[in-house]
Amino acid sequence: MDETILIVDDEPTILDISKRYLERENFKVLTASDGKEALEICQHNQMSLIVTDIMMPEVDGYDFILQMLDLDKEIPFLFISAKTQEQDRLYSLTLGADDYITKPFSPRELVLRVKNILRRVNKNKRTTIERSVLKIDYEKRVATLYDIPLDLKIKEFDLLWVLALDKERVYSKSELFEKVWGSDYFEDANTMNVHIHHLREKLERASGGRPHPIIKTIWGLGYKLEGD
Repeated sequence: MDETILIVDDEPTILDISKRYLERENFKVLTASDGKEALEICQHNQMSLIVTDIMMPEVDGYDFILQMLDLDKEIPFLFISAKTQEQDRLYSLTLGADDYITKPFSPRELVLRVKNILRRVNKNKRTTIERSVLKIDYEKRVATLYDIPLDLKIKEFDLLWVLALDKERVYSKSELFEKVWGSDYFEDANTMNVHIHHLREKLERASGGRPHPIIKTIWGLGYKLEGD
């Protein structure tokens, strides 16, 4: 992995254990004992993600993150803290935290949460997908199969993009509605069925009978894009 993680905490034991577990997963890990030291490190290093405590001397976690935001440093971050009140969690999320872990915590859980955040962030950065004969350019809003342009409507394109993002993953209808139509959209099974049907037809037509990715219905679960 090329990702660099910064861990900020005034407890040496937490720094040491967290660092060791993340390094086992091939992350590069830098550490700081307070927000002031962390700011200096961030000035000279490119971070993929920040894991920071809240209550620290010199500059606490909140002030550290606020200063990073003032510098337009858009780096994903999560808080680890002994503060367990709802107001602390809510304030952290208001600042834009990607996650919040309360102490004491499992270092294995920390690793999983870090991986989940980075997976999500890296997906959002993607602008193109190539699944063998299927190619999608999100910024240009162009999808081709065997280099043949697919004439897709807006929501058909968005559906294909989401399904192609995660190979073999099964997406529930609720997930697809939220990602494609937005969380406020009233779920209508017929709307989903019609769009999936049209997508299948257009993929089949462009393939000319050749092998191609197929939108498969997984009964009781949802849909996935299968094959290359």
